[in-house]
Amino acid sequence: MEDDDILDTVDTPDSPDSPQPRPQSLMLAFFGNHVLEEADDLCVYSGSIIDVLGRVGVGEQAVRSTLTRMVNRGLLRRQREGRRMYFGLTPQAKLVLHDGRTRIWQGAVNDDWDGSWTLLGFSFPDSWKRQRHDLRSRLTWSGFGALYSGLWIAPGNVDVAPVVSELGLTTHVKIFHARADGTTDIELMIRDTWDLESIAARYVTFDKRWTALLGADPGGDPIGTRLRLVSEWLWTIRTDPRLPARHLPPAWPARPAQETFRRLAEETAAPARRMAAELLDTAALR
Repeated sequence: MEDDDILDTVDTPDSPDSPQPRPQSLMLAFFGNHVLEEADDLCVYSGSIIDVLGRVGVGEQAVRSTLTRMVNRGLLRRQREGRRMYFGLTPQAKLVLHDGRTRIWQGAVNDDWDGSWTLLGFSFPDSWKRQRHDLRSRLTWSGFGALYSGLWIAPGNVDVAPVVSELGLTTHVKIFHARADGTTDIELMIRDTWDLESIAARYVTFDKRWTALLGADPGGDPIGTRLRLVSEWLWTIRTDPRLPARHLPPAWPARPAQETFRRLAEETAAPARRMAAELLDTAALR
């Protein structure tokens, strides 16, 4: 599923001060908001996609090249209607978007951790650089951190076996579900395994950028506002494994950031949907 990479579609440069979602990230957010959420058997005219992504700073050439690249990666399919070209979701893209939707709405704050951990161990030949990169990327998205170089850990009971199978690595990976011994300092382990400062900085940045818009009129561009909101939230939560709240620093910033996101998502949903109905030229996907 990765080709430098589907996971990178929700990644951005490492600076927490200036998240700039990539065109493919915005494209997936667009299809998630206005196709998957409405009727996933729709396809959208390329001109409509160019219009909407132009509202968030993506130029026409970048949109066209991104559409072509996503078709080549098996994420989108083309469909001609007369002289116009339409684009719809493939089954692979739907899986990616359903996963992203789960991550968006399951909540960034883990208040109900049951004390369990999922451990994954692997040892690859030195020549398996691509396999190692692919697995680490997918593990990071699935909430894992590197306890040691070949031993990764995530809070809770994570069903990671499908990810491993999809990458063709089942015979090279061992998965365990366990609880820490009482002598283990869990808070120290968390600090050693995950970059809490970087994760927290993303939430602080998001909250600062979006709090001012709470209760405000989205103006003449609710569809663009919502597209930026969802894309930046995905960027914000990408590296957050939803660590148990009771083992995190006091006043963990995920909580207010999550509240800001949810309130803005609710405020922009109906206006963006109405605007999409006016702007988007769609057809049934054959």
